[in-house]
Amino acid sequence: MVTMTDNQASVIDEGAFTVRRTIRIAAPVDKVWRAVTEPEHISRWFGRTVLDGAGVGARGTMTFPDYGAVPIRVEAIDAPHTVTYRWGNDDALGRLPDAVDEATSTVFTFTLEPLGDGTQLTVVETGFDRTSDPAANMASHGEGWVSELDKLVALLEGDA
Repeated sequence: MVTMTDNQASVIDEGAFTVRRTIRIAAPVDKVWRAVTEPEHISRWFGRTVLDGAGVGARGTMTFPDYGAVPIRVEAIDAPHTVTYRWGNDDALGRLPDAVDEATSTVFTFTLEPLGDGTQLTVVETGFDRTSDPAANMASHGEGWVSELDKLVALLEGDA
């Protein structure tokens, strides 16, 4: 039986309109990096991800069951340390799937740090003050980061 790493829940900062979650993964940085930057790997634990290229400026969608397609764009990369994405939220539903609205989108950054036995991954999502319902969006995304990153840990620490 594989033992999964025990990680804390997301932290919501209502004053700064941010959601943050830091986890530990028993996998090397290069493996975690591929899992958070390459669409074929992201699709295995997050939403089904399609990008029109690689690198900063790549656009596409993340599609979630029972939710639909969310527009996404790569904003910044400092391999293998940080990658930043901008994506639509509930305010973007029903819009063109490749159109990230600067006025209402949020931004999330994955930061990877090597640990003796694996990787520390921190995600920080910002910009909830630009959404139609900041408190509800922060609560929803806080829960979402727990669910999605727990799937990432299971994938990378399991036999998948």
